Parts: sequence; structure tokens; C-alpha cells
Amino acid sequence: MSSEKRDEPQRWLDRPETVTLIVRALWVVCGLLVLAEFFYHKHPYFEFDGLFAFYAVFGFAAYCTIVFSAKGLRKLIKRDEDYYDE
Repeated sequence: MSSEKRDEPQRWLDRPETVTLIVRALWVVCGLLVLAEFFYHKHPYFEFDGLFAFYAVFGFAAYCTIVFSAKGLRKLIKRDEDYYDE
């Protein structure tokens, strides 16, 4: 590591307490959005999308599906480290 990097001041996103604060704020906002479902009338198109926190659960399940399928796809299409070398 060069001396220039060591003398550089630490940025606000590099501090662990800032990252912890951002993650906790995200949890609070997500919790408030789920609790907000008690205070408005939904107009569901289907029966199941009127369930409590349906879109939160559906979004999380879609996220997990995409991430885990990408991990499986990576194993399928991964190339060796020296694939482009002669």
C-alpha cells in the first residue's frame, strides 16, 4: 500500500458505524412501510395480493430467486482463469 493511501482521510462510507447506521435506517423504513399497510384500504386484483405484506414477501422471494439462480448459472457458464490466454 502506498503512503498516499495511508495519508488519505477516511471517507464517511468507509467507517463501519456509518454502514451500520444506514442498514438500521433501511430496516426502520422497511418496517414502517409494512406497518403502513394497516392504515390504507387496498384494492386487490386477485385474492392473494390483498394479504398482509404480500408485496414485501413477494419482492424478497423474487430477490432470492434471482440471486440463487445467478449463482447456479455462474457454475454453468464459468470459464477457466486462463480461458483467453494463448
